[in-house]
Amino acid sequence: MSSLFLTAVILAGGKSSRMGQDKALIPWDGIPLLGRVCQVASQCCQQVYILTPWPQRYQEILSAENYQFLVESNPGQGPLVALAQALTEIPTEWVLLLACDLPLLQVEIIRDWTERLNNIPGSILATVPQQETFWQPTCGFYRREALPALQEFIQQGGRSFQTWLEQIPVEPILVDEQGSNMLFNCNTPMDLKKANW
Repeated sequence: MSSLFLTAVILAGGKSSRMGQDKALIPWDGIPLLGRVCQVASQCCQQVYILTPWPQRYQEILSAENYQFLVESNPGQGPLVALAQALTEIPTEWVLLLACDLPLLQVEIIRDWTERLNNIPGSILATVPQQETFWQPTCGFYRREALPALQEFIQQGGRSFQTWLEQIPVEPILVDEQGSNMLFNCNTPMDLKKANW
């Protein structure tokens, strides 16, 4: 797959208020969560960016790796605004958007989803895992052509990923039990314990 086709963008700009500490730095099997997600992303995409207001906070844990930082221009506005910045600054056709708190992320599943991108019709602007009626937008793929619709939604005050995805052409990624487990994200210390069970 061409390096001009897909780039991974990992979001590391949240407040982590429910966790009580920066969850990107919390160790998972001895590796910070952000480092774990970066490792998986780098096995699925040739280019990996970390979008964060605090690049210096993470440079030490990622210094040995070939990752690049994008400095978040509107921190605290949520993942939808962060995606808009990523689509503005990254020229590839698709962006794989990932949260930094997905400890169970699996290379094989992400690669399988990535291979399907070649067969997505040009009219589709995103392909995102869907569980029942709920989208899992921070483990999804977004076409660069989605940017105008996204910018218009944000300019009108929209910040909800769920609402925006209902307004654009999206191809759902139907997930089995293994995929569903992979989408588990850690927002609280209890979530971390669950993920370790």
